[in-house]
Amino acid sequence: MADTTYEVELLNKNVYKIFAGVYNDFKAKAVSEYKFELEPLPYEEFLDAVEKNYMQCIVLKENDIPTAFLVYTTSISESIELNLIHCLGTEDEIAKIKLLTEKFLELTEAERQVKVVSYPMIGHQSVFTADIAKYGFKFVGLAVLRFMMGNASSERILENMKLSEKQDGYKIVSYSDSYREEAIRIIHESFRDEQDALYDTRYKSIEGTTDIINKIVEDIYGEFLPEVTSVLLYNDSPVGFAFANVTGGKIANIPLVAIEKEHRGKGFSEHLLNRSIKTIVDWTKLGKRIFLEVNVTTETNNYKALKMYRRIGFREDYCYPQAYLMTKKQK
Repeated sequence: MADTTYEVELLNKNVYKIFAGVYNDFKAKAVSEYKFELEPLPYEEFLDAVEKNYMQCIVLKENDIPTAFLVYTTSISESIELNLIHCLGTEDEIAKIKLLTEKFLELTEAERQVKVVSYPMIGHQSVFTADIAKYGFKFVGLAVLRFMMGNASSERILENMKLSEKQDGYKIVSYSDSYREEAIRIIHESFRDEQDALYDTRYKSIEGTTDIINKIVEDIYGEFLPEVTSVLLYNDSPVGFAFANVTGGKIANIPLVAIEKEHRGKGFSEHLLNRSIKTIVDWTKLGKRIFLEVNVTTETNNYKALKMYRRIGFREDYCYPQAYLMTKKQK
C-alpha cells in the first residue's frame, strides 16, 4: 500500500469540486458537533465569501483528496479570528491539525506581529487543546448558559426573584441611541482589564470598544433589540447596560453586561437582566415575537456571574476553551 502524502494549501478553484465533500461533512455536523446556532453558509456562498476575501480557507489534501480544512478571518476585528478546524473523520486527526495550524501560523506571521489570534474551540474542537497549546496558545474557559422559554422552573425562578431596593435617583429604561457614547465608555472601562480583552483586544481601547458597540447596535452581530436592551440611569445619566440581540431566528443573546464602577455592588446587574429576560418572556407569551431561548457566555471561573445567572433562571449548557495567541511583541 502506498504511503499517505499530505499537502496543505489555500483553497483554490482547482479543488472547488472535490472540496465540497469535506465542507458538506462539516455542514452536516455544524449543529450537533460544533454547537453552531445558525446553519453554515451553503457551499456556493462559502466559496463566494472566500473569493471576496471575507475569509481565508486552508485545505489539507490527503493523496490529492481534501480531507480537512481551517477557516480564518483577518478583517472583521483587531484580532485574527481562527474560526474553525474540521477533519473528515478522526484518522490521523492530530497530524492533520498540526499541518493546518503550522500553515495558518506561516500565512499570518506578519499580521501576528501586532494582532492576537482568537480561536473559540467549540464542540469537537476542544479535543485539540493540548496540541494547540504546543504553539503557545493560552486558554480562557467559557461557559454557555441558556434560559429556555416555556421552562416552568426557569420562569418561576425569574418571576420570584428578590431584587435589591433601588435607591433614589436610579431607574431602568430601554436603550436609546443617545446613550451610545456612554455605553462605549462604560463597556471599555469595565472590560479593558478582564479576560475578554485577552482574546478580543478591542476592549483595551476606546476605538476598539466603539467598533464592538457599533457592530452590536447596527445589526452586524445579529439583530439588535433596543427595547429589550436595559439601561440603568442615575439622575438621568446612563451608568449600566445589558445589551440584547438576536443571534439566530428565535435565539436571543445577552452579549454584554456592565455597570460603572461607582454603582457596582448594589445588585443592579440583576435588575438589568431581570427586565431584559422578562421582556423576552412576555413577548413570547403574547406572541409579539417568539423566542426559544436566551443565552449568555461567561468565564468558567467567574463564580459571581455564574451564580447571578442561575438566580435569574439560566442553566449551564456546555463549556469550551477560548484559545488566544499573543502577539510577537507581547511574548
